Amino acid sequence: MRSVLVITRGRVQGVGYRWYTREAASARGVTGWVRNRRDGAVEAELHGSDADVQVVLDSMTQGPPGAQVDEVLVTDVSSGAPRGFEIRATV
Repeated sequence: MRSVLVITRGRVQGVGYRWYTREAASARGVTGWVRNRRDGAVEAELHGSDADVQVVLDSMTQGPPGAQVDEVLVTDVSSGAPRGFEIRATV
């Protein structure tokens, strides 16, 4: 099981990036959350098998049409895996 915190920078707000991330995670059975940040980045926490988390990270690097992903920072974390995948409020 792998748990990561992800910060994505670029043109990632206003282009459906959070929904895209949720769909990619749900398709692989990865749990966690995603939210916009006031600084224009998108932050997510992912929990799942190493392979499934990597597939979601690869998707996040691409992003949906209209997005321009400039940077994806990934940090391993140790936190409990939530059920499902949610979009959270902006912080």
